[in-house]
This record gives sequence, C-alpha cells and structure tokens, in this order.
Amino acid sequence: MLATRSMLKTVAQNPSVRVAMFKNGVAAPMGVRHFNVSRPAMEQSPDAESELLRQQRKVRPISPHLSIYQPQLTWYGSAAHRITGCAIGGGFYLGALAYLAAPALGYQFDTAAIVSAVAAAPVAAKFVAKTTIAAPFVYHCLNGIRHLVWDTTKFIDIKGVYTTGYAVLGGTVVGTLYLASM
Repeated sequence: MLATRSMLKTVAQNPSVRVAMFKNGVAAPMGVRHFNVSRPAMEQSPDAESELLRQQRKVRPISPHLSIYQPQLTWYGSAAHRITGCAIGGGFYLGALAYLAAPALGYQFDTAAIVSAVAAAPVAAKFVAKTTIAAPFVYHCLNGIRHLVWDTTKFIDIKGVYTTGYAVLGGTVVGTLYLASM
C-alpha cells in the first residue's frame, strides 16, 4: 500500500511520468479501468435507441416530489418570497413596457393620466389596488431583511426561523394596511 501511494504521488507531481505510465500500461494494475463501448450498442439506430429509452421510462419510479412533505411555514415562506419577487419584477417590467408602448398605440400613459384616473376611482377601489401592490412589496422586503439577518448567522436555529417567519407575516399585515390607508 505504501508503494502504491508513493507511486501515485510521483505520478501526480510529474506529468512526464504520468504520460509514460499510461502509455506503457503501467497504470492498469493500479486500478485504472477503461470503458469500452460494445459494437452492438454503437451500431443501434437512433429509433431503436429512443424506443429503448421510452421503455425504460415506463418502468422508472416516479419521485414523490412535494407530496411527501408536511406543509410548513418555512417552505410556504420560501415559495411566497420567490412568487412575490417575480410578481414585483414582472409588474415593473410591464409598467415600463406600457409606458413605452402606450403612445405608439394611441393611449395616454403618463403621470397626469395616471393621477386623474386614480383620483376618479372610488375609495374602495383605491384601497384594493393599494393593498394588491403593497402586500407583495412589503412581504418581499421584510423577508429579504430576514434573509440578510440569517446571513449574519442570527436566528438560524429552528425556533429563530419560526420566530422571524411569524414576525415577517405580522409586519406584512401592519405594513400593508399602513401603506393602503395612506
């Protein structure tokens, strides 16, 4: 065993020795194996190969994925963070595209038009619109702060994770109601 280690160390440190060992077949006794594809496998047609793959997929076990896990605050929070991030980003992109495309389509989409449209809307519609915009924004911001706190290795035990999760949910409700009432 000691001789094998010293030989491997020599081979690792000297590229010229490594090339010579593999050329002369010395590496074979060390346990290096070569994979040779058999001729029948190489000569199969692509149709036969895809049929073989289809047959194998039929008997392959299906992964249970999310159906085996008990729903928890942690993965609901993770999913909500991703969804709210995509919704906020998508909303900004749609707003920017609408701002650019509206004049070409004959619509007015500038600050004055938006202010007059919001002023003409009923109070209940304004509250619903503000809540719809504020809730994902507040949740994503607070949960992002939670992740930054985790990066400092604080609250990363299971009790801390749940405590900060409930704090983010409570803060989201308070922050959303505050922003929607303004």
